[in-house]
Amino acid sequence: MPPPAQNNSSSIQGFGVQRYITDRPSVRFLDQIAVEDPLEIALCFRRRRLLVRKPVSITMRTPGMDQELAIGFLYTEGIIHTVETISNIEIGPASSITLTIDSEIDLQRLERHFYASSSCGVCGKSSLQALAMNREIRLDPARPRSEAQSLLHLPQIVRQKQSIFESTGALHAAAFFDSGSGFVRVCEDVGRHNAVDKLIGAELQSGRKDFSDLMIFVSGRAGFELVQKSLMSGIPFMAAVGAPSSLAVELARKYGSTLVGFLKKDRFNLYSGPERIGCLDSAGDELSGHFLNLEIRKSYGHPPA
Repeated sequence: MPPPAQNNSSSIQGFGVQRYITDRPSVRFLDQIAVEDPLEIALCFRRRRLLVRKPVSITMRTPGMDQELAIGFLYTEGIIHTVETISNIEIGPASSITLTIDSEIDLQRLERHFYASSSCGVCGKSSLQALAMNREIRLDPARPRSEAQSLLHLPQIVRQKQSIFESTGALHAAAFFDSGSGFVRVCEDVGRHNAVDKLIGAELQSGRKDFSDLMIFVSGRAGFELVQKSLMSGIPFMAAVGAPSSLAVELARKYGSTLVGFLKKDRFNLYSGPERIGCLDSAGDELSGHFLNLEIRKSYGHPPA
């Protein structure tokens, strides 16, 4: 099945703008802007023999791949555990999507999810308990494995496949790579957590049940919510262009996942899980005590002295 694609016509909107540049006359032109629009995600489920419809979240997202977004959101938040529990998906007329669930629903957990802005998937949680992991996490320390040099190419590979970013310069990307650093798919959104949910939801819809051989790449920072979503899906490896937060590092180390930050064309920082990266020196053994910075030189393939 070919990867689902976002509809650029619904994800981009043109606005007439005026550009000012020092010592030059101003210029009027049509700027391409990434669309940000609310989406209500709701669940239908049976409670005491009655069919109940309950809104779960309102998220500010870039239109396109709404089904994948909703499925990924429910899965990474631990509300559903398999995509097979979804018996029906209905797209509403007013930016809403309703999923019918044929299984028991944790109503207390459901109550904790009610709003998410495009910038923060954690900000909408109504209690600290909503941040707790409710799924058993077991990661294989031996996979997926990537050579340090292979990681350096990921930002450029993803950048070349970001069709909406090419027009707007305004979207986050999340992408999957397999154990051989081969590209699997990419999703874009104004919200970094939405991009991750779309990516995971798309793989679930395509029939994937096991994420243990995948590495996830994110084009922004590696915040706690993104590391949590990856762990909830059983993804052992995250590489980010930006910085992680302290809580993200602590979470990655607690569950033994690999976390890479500040990934550039010639360097990266390794915060957790050195056993999944090849061509590292013995300094990787010291990760439990402090952060390790690895500046990788392409020409040599190993950290400089």
